[in-house]
Amino acid sequence: MWEGRARAARRDIAALATSGMGVAGLHAAAIEVVERVVGSELTCWAGLDPGTLVMSSMTSGQARIPSEYEPRLAETEYAGSVPNSFAELARNDRRVARLSDLPHREVVGHRRLNEVWRPLGIEHEVRTTFTVDGDCWGAAGFVRSGPDFNDREVEFLGSVAPVIGAATRVAVRTDAHGYRGGVGPSIVVTGPNGEPRAITAAARTWQDELNEIAPGRFDVLLRAVVTGTRVAAGGTFQARVQSASGGWVVLQGSRLLGDGDDEVVVTIEPASGHHLVGMLLAAYGLTTREREICLEVISGHTTTEIADRLSISPHTIQDHLKSAFTKVGVRSRGELVATLRPEDLTVRPA
Repeated sequence: MWEGRARAARRDIAALATSGMGVAGLHAAAIEVVERVVGSELTCWAGLDPGTLVMSSMTSGQARIPSEYEPRLAETEYAGSVPNSFAELARNDRRVARLSDLPHREVVGHRRLNEVWRPLGIEHEVRTTFTVDGDCWGAAGFVRSGPDFNDREVEFLGSVAPVIGAATRVAVRTDAHGYRGGVGPSIVVTGPNGEPRAITAAARTWQDELNEIAPGRFDVLLRAVVTGTRVAAGGTFQARVQSASGGWVVLQGSRLLGDGDDEVVVTIEPASGHHLVGMLLAAYGLTTREREICLEVISGHTTTEIADRLSISPHTIQDHLKSAFTKVGVRSRGELVATLRPEDLTVRPA
């Protein structure tokens, strides 16, 4: 029974990822899916920046923690000394952590339990992280007065957490790139052979744009991205392609880690100078070291800072820059940055 409920929940959450929701909307909908199995009196889900593990969004269930306890709860997350903080669980790659599983002395002195939950009449907590392919995209906490969360509930949370992580990763891109032409995010859901199963209205505009190059071009590119995603160790794959208007477009695939045919979601967005700079560096024939230095220059670092970061002398940096200037056809750092990060590289569908 539990395995069937976990499988159904994973399918439901994977479907949410294809709806074009941002992180807050996705988490709100996923809370309803998870709480059909794991009941709680309070639950709070956080989006996390995978680079810093700092919370970037907060979404609660129907019941909210009283406002006077929110500062205390936040303090326990960032104090650095409270066991089972979201950041600690993510760093230690712990998918699920039950408060009662901590050593007795840690439970007795646990600040979150003593300063937040017990004053609210709550004794039990379980937390889970939404990690996929080594990056933690979010976490959630569930609390209740009793009984404690049992082993089956812990197992269920561990089973659905990676799918929530994959869905959150897709939702982050929706939040980052917004809506195209008022018709929503550009998302394609593909089947086992890379065929489109669902496609948003905005994605259809990209389909039309790419098919202007040649009939069926969109499907060919889609299958290539899906194939690359399936074999990529990190579960994601990105392709930069030119549109009929001559601009550049980025297609990025993500595995949803679902059951059965393992759907892949592909998002489509206009390419920016950031997306293209690596390709331009290669196109100008720059050496590996020249590319490293040019990227440092584009990031705004001084010669001294670059020397410290790359452990080479300022004189060597200047030699590499002179060579790069010649290859790119510029005479200064400002011209180099302008050439490698032009503002007119983006393109949107008509």
